[in-house]
Amino acid sequence: MVADGIAGDRAVARHFSRRELLPSGVLLRQLEYLVALARERHFARAAEACHVSQPSLSAAIRKLERELGVPIVHRGRRFAGLTPEGERVLLWAHRILAERDALRHDLSTMRANLTGVLRIGAIPTALTATPLLTAPFCERHPHVRISVESLSSREIRERLAEFELDIAMTYVDDGEIENLRVTPLYEERYLLLTPNDGKYADRAQVRWTEAAALPLCLLTQRMRNRRLLDEIFAAAGVTPVPAIETDTVAALYAHVATHQWSSVISHAWLHMFGTPEGMRVVRLEDPHRAPRIGLVTADHDPEPILVRALLDLARGLDLRGELDRVLRRHLDA
Repeated sequence: MVADGIAGDRAVARHFSRRELLPSGVLLRQLEYLVALARERHFARAAEACHVSQPSLSAAIRKLERELGVPIVHRGRRFAGLTPEGERVLLWAHRILAERDALRHDLSTMRANLTGVLRIGAIPTALTATPLLTAPFCERHPHVRISVESLSSREIRERLAEFELDIAMTYVDDGEIENLRVTPLYEERYLLLTPNDGKYADRAQVRWTEAAALPLCLLTQRMRNRRLLDEIFAAAGVTPVPAIETDTVAALYAHVATHQWSSVISHAWLHMFGTPEGMRVVRLEDPHRAPRIGLVTADHDPEPILVRALLDLARGLDLRGELDRVLRRHLDA
């Protein structure tokens, strides 16, 4: 089995490196069909997504198998997945299609008019800050379309590596972001969101030990933000036991807005959700090290032109200052 896999890899590499078989229009379509099939896991849905008939898509996949000399799809009455060789071909397909898109973007730049789709991933706790980048980017490049997805940090790493994502907003202090290019944007500042008549509502600052003793609604421990908070609580010698846990910031706000619970929030969330009626925000004492949010991209050369354009814009913006101004407004209120 290992020998077969190595032979398949070599066949794929030979195919894509031979000069006479450089990706043509036909081959690119075959690769697009394969990517769609892997995504949809269903021949009919993949064909519909590619705007072709199912027999045409199946025939194109078979032709690709003949050209490569390796099996790509496990065949049965239904789609049963890709073979090990097929998984390797899929990786090449993502790479080649990404390079094609990068070429198109470079050519569009030469025409002084950026076009295409910029695919952005963001951890849920950073989604609220993405409009600070996407809004001015769209003003500067009105012909570019943007896709924003909420993804875990693990999904971000995987999809950047597989060319399914162009750039992402996530925590940038983790050791898990090796082999990625990092552009820091801002540090998270933590606040206690609590009812106006809460125990600490009239305080200028609250200690982590005090916050841990309140009835809390927090994000689940599957989320990096919550794990970071738990580390800060642990450094203060306490362990919070929230009454409510949720995996979305919106659901957290919905529960806290009932005035039954308090929460620990990032100041960036105020940009979208603000302070619910009947609630207020109070500073929490600064942790030893504030986690940083930034942009991460795959370490590829040449850098895709749309990615470069967003990074150029981000370096000229003051996201840290803008979010701090939002924070001051809510503290003053």
